[in-house]
Amino acid sequence: MGIVNIDDDLHDQLRRASKVSFRSINAQAAYWIKLGMLCETNPGLSFPEIIERELSAAGVKAQPLAETDA
Repeated sequence: MGIVNIDDDLHDQLRRASKVSFRSINAQAAYWIKLGMLCETNPGLSFPEIIERELSAAGVKAQPLAETDA
């Protein structure tokens, strides 16, 4: 484990996002880093596809929302 130096603005964004996501600042940073790595190593996949793949690999069965008639 080590220390990562980031600028104050990015740290502020991490702090704000962590509150919304109910994560610690470190957990939010780790989440963004992992997603960034997954996006860079899987450029043909969209963000929702990456999330779906990760959830599936973890054994989470997310059901899509039913379409509503408008």
